[in-house]
Amino acid sequence: MTEATGIVGEFLSLKEGTDADLLAMQCGDFYEFFADDAERVAEELDLKVSQKSSHGSSYPMAGVPVDDLTPYVSALVERGYRVAVADQHETADGHAREITRVVTPGTHLESSDASARYLAALVRQASRGEGDTYGLAFADVTTGRFQVTQLDDADPAAALSELYTFAPAEVLPGPDLRNDDDFLVQLRERSDAALTLHATESFEPGRARHRVREQFGAETLESVGVEGDEAAIAAAGAVLSYVEETGVGTLAAVTRLQVYGAREHVALDATTQRNLELTETMQGDSSGSLFDTVDHTVTAAGGRLLRRWLQRPRRDRGELHRRQSSVAALTHEAMAREAIRETLGDAYDLERLASRATSGSADARDLRAAQETLALLPEVADAVAETERLADSPLADALSGADREATASLAAELDAALVEDPPGTVTQGGLFCRGYDDELDDLIDEHEGALSWLETLPQREKDRTGITHLSVDRNKTDGYYIQVGKSETGDVPDEYEQIKTLKNSKRYTIPELDEKERDVLRLEERRHEMEYELFEDLRARVAEHATLMQDVGRALAEVDALASFAVHAVENDWTRPDVTEGDELTIEAGRHPVVEQTTEFVPNDLYLDRDRRFLIVTGPNMSGKSTYMRQAALVTLLAQTGSFVPARAATVGLVDGIYTRVGALDELAQGRSTFMVEMQELSNILHSATEDSLVILDEVGRGTATFDGISIAWAATEYIVNTLESKTLFATHYHELTALGDNLPTVQNVHVAADETDGDVTFLRTVRDGPTDRSYGVHVADLAGIPDPVVSRSREVLDRLREDKAIEVRGSDADGSNETTQAVFDLGSGQFAPGGETQRVETDGSPEAATADESAEAVIDAETQSVLEELQSLDVNETPPVELMAKVQQWQDELDEA
Repeated sequence: MTEATGIVGEFLSLKEGTDADLLAMQCGDFYEFFADDAERVAEELDLKVSQKSSHGSSYPMAGVPVDDLTPYVSALVERGYRVAVADQHETADGHAREITRVVTPGTHLESSDASARYLAALVRQASRGEGDTYGLAFADVTTGRFQVTQLDDADPAAALSELYTFAPAEVLPGPDLRNDDDFLVQLRERSDAALTLHATESFEPGRARHRVREQFGAETLESVGVEGDEAAIAAAGAVLSYVEETGVGTLAAVTRLQVYGAREHVALDATTQRNLELTETMQGDSSGSLFDTVDHTVTAAGGRLLRRWLQRPRRDRGELHRRQSSVAALTHEAMAREAIRETLGDAYDLERLASRATSGSADARDLRAAQETLALLPEVADAVAETERLADSPLADALSGADREATASLAAELDAALVEDPPGTVTQGGLFCRGYDDELDDLIDEHEGALSWLETLPQREKDRTGITHLSVDRNKTDGYYIQVGKSETGDVPDEYEQIKTLKNSKRYTIPELDEKERDVLRLEERRHEMEYELFEDLRARVAEHATLMQDVGRALAEVDALASFAVHAVENDWTRPDVTEGDELTIEAGRHPVVEQTTEFVPNDLYLDRDRRFLIVTGPNMSGKSTYMRQAALVTLLAQTGSFVPARAATVGLVDGIYTRVGALDELAQGRSTFMVEMQELSNILHSATEDSLVILDEVGRGTATFDGISIAWAATEYIVNTLESKTLFATHYHELTALGDNLPTVQNVHVAADETDGDVTFLRTVRDGPTDRSYGVHVADLAGIPDPVVSRSREVLDRLREDKAIEVRGSDADGSNETTQAVFDLGSGQFAPGGETQRVETDGSPEAATADESAEAVIDAETQSVLEELQSLDVNETPPVELMAKVQQWQDELDEA
């Protein structure tokens, strides 16, 4: 095999030294991909592939301009690739290239998406309890946010649920998990995150602890209460190590170790987030989700915070009361609220700008954006302070965490330094205001003096030579030159030295112009170097204030998110719920927050407490049972975000988790049928829910045989009522379950009403106490456009089922005649009638055929009839148990012989 040399050989050598999927290597003004990388990138990004020869062989090559690398890398990272970047730098011998960073899904700074982009590490350690200990660490390198938690005595479902809540872009599984195929399969099924195997030694307790202390301070672990949480520390150390190894340079922005308890938040597993359509619909669209509906934020950071609140509702009543009070104040002060939102509309994403500054990737426009946003803090704070209701609310506290004096100082420094509209590059000058640096001012004066000489040269030469068609210009090839129209080239002075002939003109230079050009280029180069040095110093000082910028950014984001809640509450007539520590869930005239946006919604009441704990919801198909139950879950969730809720009034007892089992979803690609998915979701609920949870069950057992399904639904109901004691709403078409309402004291029946008049059915959408015995499925089939013969036959079969009569099974002859064959299906035995002769009948239903009743009677032999008669005449209450058991045994023997 031929060994590649030159640029290709250097590329392949660098690629061999990295575990990245792709390598972009700078070659002058381009970043190039070679060999397999070139073909893969070309296919992904629709780039043109050329060939590069090396040592007698030809290699595919694809490239992008240096200034355009970022969007191409972003596109590759969005597809899950890890991209190494090798930059070129000058050496004494020419050029050298080395890998300076590896851009991965979890460490990509240049994301165009305003959503958080988390890198996660997950560690599992054995514990003495029934479950294991899981440590989780999450870092958003775009904002510097860093959070850790530890789950003790937990199962894999709990760890995956916590992981899913953050929706990480990349996950680093710990040493014990990376070989657990079952766990990794579950992770891949429930998350789109890229899985990366980071160095095992990074998870080692001693090294991880040292890395965390080095980043956050020697006493931090003890002060935040995780000194003994080895799994959490291991996960945190691995994340820090990975970020450092990739070279994105954002660790300086990671200044706070935030420890949270999973039990501080409402548990929302992947299934529940999907079923409740929190951030995207069941079809995968953001439009129509809860977040899309309630999001009125005007800043990227505010929208990111609002999304996090919806995905991680709180269980802290004090914090929820603080948010509610802020929202209430904002709802009453419309003018102040809109003034604040108008001010915030000019804000940039300070958290992300802080990370860009610390990574060294921020340009002058980024710093000017930071200055403009920092300057908004006093405006927003003053608007709050000047409005009495807002000043007296917790909203003022949200702004107090940012140091206004330090904020004003940094904003003033940036404003004095940078021009109002700086260029997009930091290497070509034009960045700084006059007066910022005396030496730079002197250099600019000299440079601009030289440029002024050049600008006035054309007029001076016209006056001196009398030539009218004369201009002075500059390009990369010729430098500065004098251009004279062809008709006047004969009039040029002798000192004009021709350097180029064009179709309609000639270009010249003169000694004075050559000398001035050298001065301009020298001054220009020096100015660019000096401005870049000054800018690097300024950016470094801004990076030192990363924590301040994060504080201001988070304060403005919270005001924006709270104002968004207030706007939606006012526009949609939402009310402030009473959030309590009790068991009660009372919703008066409740509505579904999303559905009410697109339809004339019929409100409904709901009441659950310690004595009324489990509601069996029955009613017609398409009548609104699912909507009723989901709105109960969403009202509870919204109340525990601090939002107002869609109801006339509501009292919400805090829940520790919301669990849902809704609808059917095949996952055949993962080897899981509809029924298997249903049972796994039910299993998760029965293992996870507690007496403080809210459970929503929309059909259980419908994916299997009727008796199996009823049995499972019945047993699950008993288990939830007797063991879990969770607040539960259970919609079902198994009307047999409504009997539980008469036998279990905390179980009640409710139904969604329908009106049937002369065969026409109207869904009233109103929930009333008591069960219903009909589902109106045939009516729904008719509404869906099922052919009339099928609908008519359905009604016939339904009537016979209601009358407990056997069903005729009709089939055509193989010879295609106009006759049908009737076989009789016996409901009691669940089989076709044995031994009976089939009969031919005309398709018009002529009476030649035996009726279903006659055929059903024919299948009951004399012995069986005798047993039935004895059973019917037996008085169970008057028969002693022993005698009764003997009778049963006798009947079984007689039936077996028959």
